[in-house]
This record gives sequence, structure tokens and C-alpha cells, in this order.
Amino acid sequence: HLGKHLLTVDSITWYNPNQITRWNFLPSLLPVISLIQVMLLSGLSVAREREQGTFDQLMVTPLTSTEILAGKAVPPLVIGLLQALIVLLLAVFWFHVKVIGNLITLFIVMFTFLLSCVGLGLAISANSKNMQQVMVYNFVVLVPIILLSGLATPVRNMPQALQYFTYINPMRFAIDAVRRVYIEGASLAAVSPDLLPMVVITLVTMPFAAWMFRNKLG
Repeated sequence: HLGKHLLTVDSITWYNPNQITRWNFLPSLLPVISLIQVMLLSGLSVAREREQGTFDQLMVTPLTSTEILAGKAVPPLVIGLLQALIVLLLAVFWFHVKVIGNLITLFIVMFTFLLSCVGLGLAISANSKNMQQVMVYNFVVLVPIILLSGLATPVRNMPQALQYFTYINPMRFAIDAVRRVYIEGASLAAVSPDLLPMVVITLVTMPFAAWMFRNKLG
């Protein structure tokens, strides 16, 4: 006589066994909030000087367009990193979501991501005549970037046509890399497939911003 044996399968979520929502959501806020700040600051910097009439004085100085571009890129980049640090501290000490991975790896991911976005913000700035245009252009660009980032809806669940657009969205790779480093403790080599697209985007957006400065402002 053979008795009946029941097979029970218990599913366990890796790295978030209790399925706490904030464990996935809070790490994603690092690139999201930093991106908004960087895009606005880099976009408004030139437009504000145009409205005040001080940008013409800057253009007649011995500085080249590349040097002006660098001067406009560094402050938003530093402020974006500081803002990411504030969000990180809130996540760790207020919401008790501890960082599992290496902080240096997390910094490299955020630096690469913000650098890829600064060029886009500066290109918008060079193509805008006033701060109102910058705000409109930023809104038009930021909405699809955030919606197609995988923040709320996983990329694999999006329509196939939209999934192709996510490959030119740096935030898609930033959120994936930050989550993996933050929650899983992934190494720099493990997240390199996410870093490489952000580096490529940087190599495209920064020269494009420099070209815009030379042709639109030169």
C-alpha cells in the first residue's frame, strides 16, 4: 500500500524575503530625485544668465565653449551626488533599509548615471532662450525617462516597442544597478552591463552638448 504524498512548494523572494515595498522603492529614489535636480540645475544655469544678460559677457572671455560647458556641468553633478547622499541617509537611518553592497560601487554607479544626464540638461539649456522654455523641455523629457525606467512597471512587462526605447534611457540601467548594489550587494563587475550603456550615453550627450554650445552660443 502506497500512501499519498503531497508536494508543497514554498516560494521565497531573494534579497527581500518579507516582500517589503520600501526595500525596492527607496533605492530607486536615489537616481530619480538626483536626475530631476541635475536636469533642472544644468538647464536653468545658462537660461538664467541669458535673461540677466550676463551670458554675453561670459562668451567674450578667453574661456572656450568646452571650458564653459565643464563649468556648467560640475555644480549640478556635485549637487546631484549630495542629494543622492541625503536620500541614502534617510533610507538607512529613517526607514532602516540598510545598504548591503559597497558604498564606493554605489557612488561609481550614481556618478556615471548623473554624468550621462548632465549632457542632456546642458543641451536643453543651450537650446532654450529663457527659463520657461527650460521648464517645458525638462518636463517633456523627464516624464518618459521616469515612466520608461522600470521604477513602477518592470521593463519586461512593457510593450515590446517601448522596451526598445528603454535602451536609450540611462535611468533604466541606473535603477537596476542601484537596486542590485543596494539590496543584493552586487560588485562593480556584476553591474558592469548596466554601467556600459550609461558610459555610451555619456559619450553621446556630452559631445552633443559641446556642439550645441559652439553652434548655438558661439
